Amino acid sequence: MILVILSPAPRARRPTAVGSAQGGCLDSVVVTDAVRLRNLAKRFGRVAAVDGMTWSAQPGRVTAVLGPNGAGKTTTIECAEGLRRADTGEVRVLGEDPWGAGADHRARVGVMLQDGGLPTGSRPLRLLRHLSQMYAAPLPLEPLVERLGIADFDRTTVRRLSGGQKQRVALAAALIGRPEVAFLDEPTAGLDPHARRDVWDLVRETRDSGCAVVVTTHSFAEAERLADHVVIVSAGRVVGAGSLRELTAACSLEDLYFDLTGEGDR
Repeated sequence: MILVILSPAPRARRPTAVGSAQGGCLDSVVVTDAVRLRNLAKRFGRVAAVDGMTWSAQPGRVTAVLGPNGAGKTTTIECAEGLRRADTGEVRVLGEDPWGAGADHRARVGVMLQDGGLPTGSRPLRLLRHLSQMYAAPLPLEPLVERLGIADFDRTTVRRLSGGQKQRVALAAALIGRPEVAFLDEPTAGLDPHARRDVWDLVRETRDSGCAVVVTTHSFAEAERLADHVVIVSAGRVVGAGSLRELTAACSLEDLYFDLTGEGDR
């Protein structure tokens, strides 16, 4: 999958408050889900990769999706991104079914794939500059590039970058358009501790701008540092969900994870 958008994207629209007007004022405010999955199912032949997945993500929050390899995390996110079509169930992102959504919708969603998604023959700055020109109000490019250390390896084409360097370019590509929803699949995989901290700071700032950030991760430390809401998945289903405080009231997130997923010899 190539993340380059081939037509100019319109200015992103931020979610609005919903309520009943009375005397010119809202007497109630409802925060709608930016991402909503209900009984999502996806099969590959006889294998049920996702088997009744239900969870949601809200604007201005980081939702971390935790689960072992093969739990269905990436397939679920790909359905939410519109890269795969769900077999059954409901998927809504910013109120629309992403599978049939048009360019206006896709311009409001940032995507960082777990692997690939970048033109391999391009150099990083040229690629990001090209992407930024397709948005009405992109993030300033130079500060973003500096924060992620991309200028240090700009003379190298994407195909020759290390795994961690590709991760930084992919993250910049996902966030350059100021998305309302950002799907970040393992955003700090392969990064050194310093670069990981820089990415965490950038994710927090993206959240604070009102974006709904959905992060898949294997790192308990990452979930504890970033997440406002945690979804634990196993065998294609949600086995636990809640705020970090709710989930860790009785034990650590790591212990709860292994208890719920049955992973490891605990």
